[in-house]
Amino acid sequence: MAKDLSKLAKQKKIKYFLISFVDLFGVLRSKLVPAQAINEMQKNGAGFAGFATWLDMTPADSDMFAIPDPDSLIQLPWNKEVGWLASDLWMDGKPVKASPRVMLKNQIKKLDSKNLKMKSGVECEYFLISQDGTSIADPRDIQSKPCYDQSALMRRYDLIKEICDSMIAMGWGPYQNDHEDANGQFEMNWNYDDCLITADRHVFFKYMVKTLAEKHGLRATFMPKPFQNLTGNGCHAHVSLWDDKINKFLDSNDRYGLSKLAYNFLGGLIKLAKPLSAFFNPTINSYRRINAPPTKSGASWSPSSISYTGNNRTHMIRIPDPGRFELRLMDGSVNPYLLQAGVIAAGLYGMSNKSDPGEPLNCNMYTDYEKYPDLEKLPDEVEDAIYNLDDSKEIRECFGDEVINSYIKLKKNEINDFNKTESFNKEDPVTEWEKNNTLDC
Repeated sequence: MAKDLSKLAKQKKIKYFLISFVDLFGVLRSKLVPAQAINEMQKNGAGFAGFATWLDMTPADSDMFAIPDPDSLIQLPWNKEVGWLASDLWMDGKPVKASPRVMLKNQIKKLDSKNLKMKSGVECEYFLISQDGTSIADPRDIQSKPCYDQSALMRRYDLIKEICDSMIAMGWGPYQNDHEDANGQFEMNWNYDDCLITADRHVFFKYMVKTLAEKHGLRATFMPKPFQNLTGNGCHAHVSLWDDKINKFLDSNDRYGLSKLAYNFLGGLIKLAKPLSAFFNPTINSYRRINAPPTKSGASWSPSSISYTGNNRTHMIRIPDPGRFELRLMDGSVNPYLLQAGVIAAGLYGMSNKSDPGEPLNCNMYTDYEKYPDLEKLPDEVEDAIYNLDDSKEIRECFGDEVINSYIKLKKNEINDFNKTESFNKEDPVTEWEKNNTLDC
């Protein structure tokens, strides 16, 4: 039986609810609903005009209703009067197929039919920058190799502490915070969980970081590559499949500790990496991070080729420990729901087709890539990724033509808007269009 949000409001002294959803471009949309009206909203949803968001709709379409998931409730740690709710989109009595959370839940259902659950964790990197987005916020953060710099980390102690304290209060199990490889860049990690829970938390984390950064007079950005000479923002995903309490990816007899099922799942991601880049690296700016030249620190820490390895960070997929692997392709602009949905879809394809990922490579792919001329490369621009998505029968079968066509249509419109005033060249500085349209992704 679903939790009664009205009763929870009284128990937790919540006065308002943010009923939220994420559109195809990853933008968080919400309505603020007083607690006295939540019964009706829980039953019938909060109304939205779909055309007013990044969904493939028209002004003539029916109202769209966001029906909140009471299990997703998060009471804002910094403002306990407000409760945040993830929701599923409905229109004309049916789920909106191109709603990212619905897309994820549909993939989860396919796993459920096999008595499997995907558990996942994400590593969310972000920059703290000036209000106008032109520079990092800390003028003293200037080391050429600033990763793990204690002084730069502790100069942001008040903000980092508030974010981490909030995650502790919400029961997420945060376990480390660090300064990352770029000046002004940070990463915060919390425990892995069911993939839908992780996706909801990922959405909220981005909102929380931006909100609390503003509270401290700063601006936070998850933009993939806000500064040309600095390491970009990745969003690495760690995944495993479970049957109740049994990790189906674990095989202690394998050299890397992975089962045949895990290798098939991984093989699906290898096979579909190029079309899925349209989901995992969705912005024009994303491709300044992918296939990027070395940065100020000496490495981009992002993939260029489609390969996997053991505990080696220069490849697209890394196996750091038995029973899981890390997909390093995604960046900070990724839609949290499409991240998880894309991984499941590729994994299911790999499992169904018993995809063989081939032999792992243990080289330094940043320096030795020329030794592997036949190794497939990742798309070099967002147009390439969209073309591969459009051409992928496998992804179309996973999500349906209607969903894929809607996504492609909206992305092409965005690309056309960019091309009106700008041209994409990795050798040139980040454009104003990219900053205006991606800094707040």
